[in-house]
Amino acid sequence: MNNTVKTFMLMAALTALFMAGGKALGGNSGLVMALVMALGLNFFSYWNSDKIALRMNGAREVSPGEAPELHGIVEELARRAALPKPRVYIIDSQTPNAFATGRNPEHAAVAVTSGLLNLLDRGEIAGVLAHELGHIKNRDILISSVAAVMAGAIGYLASMAQWGMMFGGGRDDDRGSGMGALIMMIVAPLAATIIQMAISRSREYLADRAGAEISGSPESLAGALEKLQNYNRRAPMDVNPASAQMYIVNPLSGKALASLFSTHPPMEERVRRLLALRRER
Repeated sequence: MNNTVKTFMLMAALTALFMAGGKALGGNSGLVMALVMALGLNFFSYWNSDKIALRMNGAREVSPGEAPELHGIVEELARRAALPKPRVYIIDSQTPNAFATGRNPEHAAVAVTSGLLNLLDRGEIAGVLAHELGHIKNRDILISSVAAVMAGAIGYLASMAQWGMMFGGGRDDDRGSGMGALIMMIVAPLAATIIQMAISRSREYLADRAGAEISGSPESLAGALEKLQNYNRRAPMDVNPASAQMYIVNPLSGKALASLFSTHPPMEERVRRLLALRRER
């Protein structure tokens, strides 16, 4: 199964889980309420995800005069990818990392840390930025933002289930059963987290491949990924955990995470796939 099909299947599962949660808590009326809430949350995510992400991570926009080389790389890669040039941001952190955001290619931005610019050579910086442009081209940011909001909403429903069980509730047939609320409270948030992480991992593989094609140098991206992971293991970034999945490598901790809950694919597999692309050329 390719990663694109897998992503849409996972998104469908996340939406179905949210709808099931609404029905478990409120019967048919809860199902309708969950649908309205899902539409509202997705609309909010569509219009505001980029602003929230940039503000949350302390990114500041830089002009071509402030960062001419960085702007030059972004402009050249955007031309190769047949994309509008995204806005360019820098995060004042010595830990090297990067992310892209924006609801579509016409309203996109790329952000890199000052540490990334200091650590990597020009080819490696181009590889990282090409990866982020791959996310923009594939519209991954919108998918990830919607997934994050939906997972958060499922967690909210779970908290509602907990309060409902604490204070009691109606027992009529139109309301969810106590067993349904219990399942919602315990199982749904865990399942939502697993699905969200799986979506994130699938999109990273696609962005790696797109980045290698845009930059024309899979080995430069592979080398950059290894450097970034090694540095982030030694000096994790101080970021909100909710934004960890956006970064090209996990910014939070150097400790190995269980693959089921990791926001990023195993680095060894990412590098292996990139070097396999080099051999195909």
